[in-house]
Amino acid sequence: MTDKHNDTTHFGFKTVQEDKKVELVADVFDSVATKYDLMNDVLSLGIHRIWKRFTINCSGVRTGQKVLDLAGGTGDLTAKFSRIVGKTGSVVLADINDSMLKVGRTKLRDSGIVGNVEYIQANAEELPFPDNHFDIVTIAFGLRNVTDKDKALASIFRVLKPGGRLLVLEFSKPLYKPVSKFYDFYSFNVLPKLGKLIANDSESYQYLAESIRMHPDQDTLKEMMNKVGFEGTEYFNMSAGIVALHRGYKY
Repeated sequence: MTDKHNDTTHFGFKTVQEDKKVELVADVFDSVATKYDLMNDVLSLGIHRIWKRFTINCSGVRTGQKVLDLAGGTGDLTAKFSRIVGKTGSVVLADINDSMLKVGRTKLRDSGIVGNVEYIQANAEELPFPDNHFDIVTIAFGLRNVTDKDKALASIFRVLKPGGRLLVLEFSKPLYKPVSKFYDFYSFNVLPKLGKLIANDSESYQYLAESIRMHPDQDTLKEMMNKVGFEGTEYFNMSAGIVALHRGYKY
């Protein structure tokens, strides 16, 4: 009997072969990379900055630590981590998508962030780092695009030091029906139109809306983290549950 999970997965609402999803997600981010930051500001009305600031605060990051900003894209979290860990610390901005990585590298270097940041193209499911290497791993708005989330979480657990922590910032399930209804209308009617207007790409933003709906809810993701070994796992709902920050520890 064939395990269907090994053969197919979701790409938004579509069912695709697992080995095709990475390529399809890459096409999305190749298309939106140069407009990614602008679209983030427009679509979230700038609130994504508050979500990210909260993530930094919950990370407990300190001078001299090693941080992995996974699916780090254009480097918003990397920039903040770089300043906090200082010359004795280090930050790896890792992303599976080369277009996003290039935009992030250019953006950070143009803002004077050099010296303690390394840029690596990497798949979250098979991280190219030693065991017990990082004090902190963050993945912001990236986990929903990963083909095998369980495998990625296990890979992250492996590269964290004992005492290290993972922070997953991701779209989640709204807590209230009126919010959920408005969010659905915005996601499927407004978001693709804005994508067409600003980035000349409605399909990628249609995928974004669909991928959010296919992502595990708050409690399911918490259980997934526990299953691979994380302890003290908790989550914080923001913007009425539209976004949640999950935090887990490797003891």
